[in-house]
Formats: sequence, C-alpha cells, structure tokens
Amino acid sequence: MTHSFLLKDIALQAGLSLATVDRVINARPGVRQHTVRRVQQAIGELEQQREQIGLSGRKFVVDVVMEAPARFCDAVRQGLEQALPSLQPAIFRARYHLAETRRGPDTVTLIDQLRRRGSNGVFLKAPDVPEVRAATARIVEAGIPVVALVTDLADIGRHAYVGIDNRAAGETAAYLIGEWLGPGPSSVLITLSSSRFRGEEEREIGFRRALRDRYPELSITEIGDGHGIDRTTGSLALDALRRHPGITGVYSIGGGNRAILDAFTALGRSCRAFVGHDLDADNITLLRAGRIGAVLYHDLAQDMRNACLHVLSSNNLLPRSAPPGNSNIQIITPFNIPQYPL
Repeated sequence: MTHSFLLKDIALQAGLSLATVDRVINARPGVRQHTVRRVQQAIGELEQQREQIGLSGRKFVVDVVMEAPARFCDAVRQGLEQALPSLQPAIFRARYHLAETRRGPDTVTLIDQLRRRGSNGVFLKAPDVPEVRAATARIVEAGIPVVALVTDLADIGRHAYVGIDNRAAGETAAYLIGEWLGPGPSSVLITLSSSRFRGEEEREIGFRRALRDRYPELSITEIGDGHGIDRTTGSLALDALRRHPGITGVYSIGGGNRAILDAFTALGRSCRAFVGHDLDADNITLLRAGRIGAVLYHDLAQDMRNACLHVLSSNNLLPRSAPPGNSNIQIITPFNIPQYPL
C-alpha cells in the first residue's frame, strides 16, 4: 500500500492502533477487509489534507457524519478543507463518514463506534429520530462535543448548531415564489428528501406559514422520501405532476432539482417559479442555464469554520459565545453566482 505518511498519522486518521495499521500496510494476514478499507480511506483523507500534516500546533481530529446526497457531501467536504488552514495555529484533520442513505441502526452503530474510538468533535447531519438522538446523547455524555450541521437534533445536549435559520429560509422561498407566480390560483410542489430531518421540516413549516399568510390562493402538493437522489425524486415528481395539472412552481427542499425539471419537460409543462437550496455543481449548472430562478445559499466554508470554532470553544480555547450564530441566507440568481461558491 503506497503512501508517504507516518504510521502514527495514519493510525490517528483511521482511529486504529499502530500495530493494526502496520499489519495492513505490510499486507500481513489476519486483517479484516473493512479494516483494510478504513486504512485506505484514511490515506486518501490525508492526501486531501496534506497541508495539515506535520504542522506545529494543538491537533484536533473531527468526524464528519452525514446522510445526504453525494453532491452535498462533496460540497461540505470542500468547504471544510477550504476552512482548515484559517484555523492555525490549531490543526484540524477530518475523518469522513458519508452516505446518501443510511439505515437508522447503522447510524447508531457508527455513532457508538466513534464514542468508543474517541474523537475531538463530531459534525453531524442525521435524522431526528429517537434512536439517533439516544446515540448522540451517549456520545455527548462521553465528553465528545457534537455540532449539528444544517439540520438540528432535539434534546441531546449538542454543543451547537451550524447552518441557516431553516424556518426563515422557508419563508424566504414562499415570498419569492408567491411574488413570481402572482395573483390567481396555482399550486406549488414541495419536495423533501426525507421527513426524518428536522431542518427540512422547519423549512416546510416556514414555507407553509408564509404562503398561508401572504398568498392564500396558492395551494401545496408535497412529495418526500426521494433522498435527494435524481432517480427516485424524478419519479415522485413525475407522478405528482400527472396528478396535479395546476402545479406551476417548485420549492425544492431536498434536492434532485435536475430530475424535477426533467419531469416538467417530459410532460410538456413549464415551471414558472423554482427555488432550491445550496450551490452544488448541479444547481450552478441549472442557474447558469436559467432553468431555476433562485438558490438559497449559505457559505459552507464559513459554516465549517464555525463548526471548528465550536470545537475549540468546547475545549475552553475560545469563549463559548465567540463563534457566531446562524448563517446568513443569500439569494443567488442566474445573475449573481459567486465565482468560487464552494
């Protein structure tokens, strides 16, 4: 296994003992395949964070646990690695545990493994369900700070939440869509990746409340559990459009925007107002092509830097009040796409 790192750095990154890493690197027998994969992943992560290796300063290893579409996981990874150099003299290295979908018991197992293995902090985007809350409470009780990313978790003692005010985001989307569609009856399609995420639920609540108060003639059709994956989201959108010919606008909370728009095209229908979230590669392409009207964006590099500041705060290296609060909501249109958004 070719690499240029010290065994102790690989062991720290993989969360394994020096002896185990030595056995894997030298291809000795008696090593399970998933352990080999952990070492391979650790080397890959160290390659991406090479600038952090060997720097002088107090070191923090954080674990990024996410259930989200690959395009958003990639954006978070890029945002964190962009933020790392700005945190010196503290040295942060990240271990990634990313999946587009993950069963609840698997999330619990992963969180419990991190509790036993040890971590300087866990950045967590996970469903707000009882078993995940219980596992997260256990890792908090073990003294490991948890920072909730994008979607919060209730009643688990997490150290902080990093992201936008999701209810305000939903209200902003309602204002944009309501103004674009104008007076008269019409219907708006709301898409959720999963009903298990608290942040998505809060966006929906804000959207429904603002639409009810300001644009009562607009009705809502909801689809969910497409997990932000194009194939499943597109199929759900196509079915909803067939059943509801009055749909002329979309608030895409959960992603899969290209597939949603393709569903309109397949039926020869036009989408007069479309608001999505996050400046991932797909959304940038759709904005530039004029296929979506606006994306609600928050700077992920700044969010991830704030998450790291919360870890420093939890170690009494910063005042607890020092890291800022919720991120600002930016409205990105085809005419103001940041040059380097991620």
